[in-house]
Amino acid sequence: MAHTFEDLVNLERLAEEAHAAYTANPDAETRAAWRDAADTFQAAVVEHAAAEGKSRYEVEMAAKRAVRHPEAEAA
Repeated sequence: MAHTFEDLVNLERLAEEAHAAYTANPDAETRAAWRDAADTFQAAVVEHAAAEGKSRYEVEMAAKRAVRHPEAEAA
C-alpha cells in the first residue's frame, strides 16, 4: 500500500510520541514501542520515495520538518 505524505507525517508524529514516552520512562517496553514506530516510519518513507521517484532522504526530512517545525510549512 502506497503511503501519502500525510501518512508519513502521522507516522513520524507517532514515532516522536513514542520517543518522548521512552525518554520519560526508559524501559524495555517503551524502547521497543519507540523502535517499532521508527521502523514503521522508515519503511513508509522508503516506499513513498520509491513510488514518487524521490530521494528517500528528502522525503524523510520533509516529513520530519513538518512534524518538528510546522510553522515553517505554513510560511
